[in-house]
Amino acid sequence: MRMIKILRSLYIKTFWSYEYQLKKAVGDSQSLLDLGCGYPSPIKSFSSRLYSVGVDIFEPSIEKSKAESIHNEYKKLNILDAGNEFKERSFDCALASDVIEHLSKENGEKLIKIMEGLASKKVVIFTPNGFLHQPTHDENEYQEHLSGWSVQEMRDKGYKVTGINGWKPLRKEFAEIRFKPTFLWAIISVLTQTMVQYFPKHAFALLCIKKLN
Repeated sequence: MRMIKILRSLYIKTFWSYEYQLKKAVGDSQSLLDLGCGYPSPIKSFSSRLYSVGVDIFEPSIEKSKAESIHNEYKKLNILDAGNEFKERSFDCALASDVIEHLSKENGEKLIKIMEGLASKKVVIFTPNGFLHQPTHDENEYQEHLSGWSVQEMRDKGYKVTGINGWKPLRKEFAEIRFKPTFLWAIISVLTQTMVQYFPKHAFALLCIKKLN
């Protein structure tokens, strides 16, 4: 178990990991709106270098995040109401990580428009590649997946798309490794990341970035 933790820590610091790619995507943004921040938010490893507001409707997640001071400020509300809560262009960056797939397609489209109105520099969206079945869990009814998003439709919206989490067939629900021994296939998944980041149609997940200026 200790070895796995050490390897995960090293992985997070490499250019292959989602955490590294997200930090790079956020770039020099000084303020960030983390919509559907959950717990723990993926910005945890670098949130201390910017001002961030975490928004989530599930109070237990907000309380856990508050206990670790991941964000500077928190709002408990439906993320689709964020446009009424915050002023236009009030954040450098708007982030939705593992969020839009929990909304219907119609509401996902609404969220994207809201984010593009609230951000002044860029919008960052992380989501599975296509529809991925996921039921409710952890007593959180909002965890069910309701929609899937493709590389092409995100590109059509003006987003640059990078493949994340390795070759799609190697993972299943909750991004867990599909095959055993898990440790071996996790390494293989990491190695495939060097390819799928440039060919996102074959990746398990998508990191989508749209610059607004």
